[in-house]
Amino acid sequence: MNYYTARLEKLRAAMKAKGCDAMLISEPMNQSWLCGFEYHDGYMLVTENNAYIITDSRYTEAARANTGKEFTVTVNATPAKVDELLKEEDAITLAFEDRSMSYASAVRLKEGVKAECVAAGGLLEDIREFKDASEFEAIRKAQELTDMAFDHILKVLTPEMTELDVAVELEFFLRKHGASGKSFDFITVSGEASSLPHGEPKDRKLRPGFLTMDFGCVYNGYCSDMTRTVCLGKADAEMKKLYNTVLEAQLAALAIINDGMKCADVDAAARRIIDKEYAGKFGHGLGHGVGKFIHEAPRLSPKAGDTVLRPGHVVTVEPGIYLEGKYGCRIEDMVFIHEGKAEDITHSPKELIELF
Repeated sequence: MNYYTARLEKLRAAMKAKGCDAMLISEPMNQSWLCGFEYHDGYMLVTENNAYIITDSRYTEAARANTGKEFTVTVNATPAKVDELLKEEDAITLAFEDRSMSYASAVRLKEGVKAECVAAGGLLEDIREFKDASEFEAIRKAQELTDMAFDHILKVLTPEMTELDVAVELEFFLRKHGASGKSFDFITVSGEASSLPHGEPKDRKLRPGFLTMDFGCVYNGYCSDMTRTVCLGKADAEMKKLYNTVLEAQLAALAIINDGMKCADVDAAARRIIDKEYAGKFGHGLGHGVGKFIHEAPRLSPKAGDTVLRPGHVVTVEPGIYLEGKYGCRIEDMVFIHEGKAEDITHSPKELIELF
């Protein structure tokens, strides 16, 4: 059984548990997860025994060439076509992706099919939360490229570069070496702007002090995510103290993260260290899941409740300290959760690097 067949079977089991005869998938990332082919205009319909890619003439040839025998490719992505296929399958209950489908599209669907339409909620996302070996492989490669990009940027950074130059240089390197794109809008902020956890790079020369670089790429449909903070110029004693506190917090979390750990407990291990000296200056959760989307479940956060890490999870560990109007620092690694152990797949150096 290949990965795509196994994923279809997992979806069918979840559909059966929910009491649905069929599911209509409209989110392109979920479609590609199920069939290996990404198309942006159409549906996928999965029933107990069959799976259909419903698109238009722009994608049919490529869909047939890039998907397996499990899928039938057809045209006319309309509620009428969906209704026709549901009748052929004797399906009377249809789950749809209420989280990604627009309200207007959902209304048209409900008006256009005779089957009972029910909201799928996070049915597919709950399955995708746990990665298989092929997904681990793609994410590992994406992170390898990201580590390479960090090594590269350290060699080419100059005081004359702008924050935007840094972002563009990172993206160019990643694409040149095999990435299909960036996994999110890069955060490359310097000086006082480094106090902004999600600051936007500006067309201004790099400012002395901390330079935070939060970036990642997409490889074979999967994301990487890494943050490193370096110092442009010499760090003073206060900056070194802040940086080392962030590093200590991250290492504490990485030391205990494991299969079976509560997500909230991993967060607490890092947060306790930061709160000793910088209470209230670590305003976000410790980490998040990563996969086809840059932000997925689970979350490492005080709000994670009883959520537990399990084999197949991929999470970031990214503590930070942000002093408003002054500077900030974040260090982020990606971690695989295996049976009985965790694996940090980020290999870029973490000691404080001073440049220029």
